[in-house]
Amino acid sequence: MTDVGNMRARSRRILRFAARYLVQTWWYELVLPRFGLARVAARNRSVRLQRIAQNFHVLAVDLGGLMIKVGQFMSSRLDVLPPEITKELEGLQDEVPPVPFPAIRALAEAELGVTLERAFSFIDPTPLAAASLGQVHRARLSETDAADTGLLDVVVKIQRPGIGTIVDVDLSALRRVARWLSHVRLVADRVDMPALVEEFAFTSLEEIDYLHEAASAERFGQDFADDARVSVPELVWERTTRRVLTLQDVTAIKINDVDGLRSAGINPSEVADDFAAVMFDQLFVHGYFHADPHPGNIFVTALGGANGLGVEGSRSWKFTFIDFGMMGEVPDALRQGLRKLFIAAASRNGKGMVDGIREVGVLLPSADTAELERAMTKLFARFGGMGFAELQDVDPREFRAFALEFGDVVRSLPFQLPENFLLIVRAMSLTSGMCSSLDPAFNIWNSVEPYSAQLIRSEGGNLVQAAARQAVSVAGIIARLPQRLDNLTTRIEEGTVSVQTPRLERRLGALERTGRQIVSAVLFTALLIGGILLRAEDVVIGTVLMAVSVLPLLHALLAGAVARRGPLP
Repeated sequence: MTDVGNMRARSRRILRFAARYLVQTWWYELVLPRFGLARVAARNRSVRLQRIAQNFHVLAVDLGGLMIKVGQFMSSRLDVLPPEITKELEGLQDEVPPVPFPAIRALAEAELGVTLERAFSFIDPTPLAAASLGQVHRARLSETDAADTGLLDVVVKIQRPGIGTIVDVDLSALRRVARWLSHVRLVADRVDMPALVEEFAFTSLEEIDYLHEAASAERFGQDFADDARVSVPELVWERTTRRVLTLQDVTAIKINDVDGLRSAGINPSEVADDFAAVMFDQLFVHGYFHADPHPGNIFVTALGGANGLGVEGSRSWKFTFIDFGMMGEVPDALRQGLRKLFIAAASRNGKGMVDGIREVGVLLPSADTAELERAMTKLFARFGGMGFAELQDVDPREFRAFALEFGDVVRSLPFQLPENFLLIVRAMSLTSGMCSSLDPAFNIWNSVEPYSAQLIRSEGGNLVQAAARQAVSVAGIIARLPQRLDNLTTRIEEGTVSVQTPRLERRLGALERTGRQIVSAVLFTALLIGGILLRAEDVVIGTVLMAVSVLPLLHALLAGAVARRGPLP
């Protein structure tokens, strides 16, 4: 069969798989319930979904290429897929055989423009690692390149021949499936499938562009240039193209090799604490982070001395990150949306939560905001007011119950998490799991707390401004309330309806007092929060704001006391 024939057969196989299970889902989820057989449809739903995931697992391993990435990508889409599918796809790895070396040699020589014997003094034909998109071989630079770069031992990452065509075919099939799904109301109301596929396509095309990965490695290295905890391999640009990437061989102790760490005199618990700190630095300080920090992509490198103990008073080891094909950013818009969510969660404001979610880019146009407000208020109210120290004492079973409940709400409502947010969740999930494997007593909250406090302080001015804007808005509405009520009273008096004006005036007075109390309460809250946030940076200003907040508080309390002395009849 020709290459064109192979690609057509590949596309047909993907489309047949999708069509088969779309029809099955349509039958069970739409047709049977319309005939009053919803219980029959629901009876074996969990087993049915698990079987679909298992069959896709087999298909992805058999086809390789982009289909394995599809499974890995979808395993993280807790907002789109039920847990029976995501759990099965969690274990999907690059389970593919290596490409024979002659084919790898031909591609590398075509890319580099020279024979491998000229490019390298040695290259190992047995791959160090083989994945769905490429494979890695150990090599040694030529004398000339070694003298120019100061490096000798390197690794060469080479794409699988024809992977570009395979990616194009797979993406074409996925786009077709997405168009099918966009016509299914049950799906279209919950997720924008064409946009989801384009999001995946963008990430995949970046991952097969090794020049992009090299630039990402350089950017990551610059972020940690003055940080002794982190290093990245040096690039050999002279031997790097879009499909061949050559970089320093930095192979060392895998971060999850507990026995290897202890043999090198390195405490795994310290590694866990420092790794969490480094990952939070990436998220909250640099805003640019490694989105695939699994054990194969992070080494612990000993720094001199016997057993890597180093010189007294200096670090004895460092983290060495590799594979920068999947990187993530925390853009300003996401930070602003998260800030709104923080303020809304603290005040149990369901509408504010929805506004924050909309700003993050999560809410779809078909969302029923009233239902979403109720759901978010219910979920966040459970833990929203608890500090990190209190959360540590919560029964883990309650956390699991919350996660299940939240997952059900996410899947039942029409919104999806944006890619940047999903990459953050993925990175934090891998970080937490990694740290727990290094130290069973590790508690992620101990690492989260200082960075959350730092984030709140950095956003302190914006938080105060947001609270102040809210206070001014409420004050403006309430300030106009007496005039509006007075106009209403005038219209009633001049109309045909007879009213008891003294009684109405007393009620209007009560409403005005209540309005002033609300204004005072809002101002008190804004000043107090602002003082608490700013006190960590400026003790004087923070203390003054906290002290001044007493004035509107007293007004609110005294106004309430006066109102109680003269109750309405």
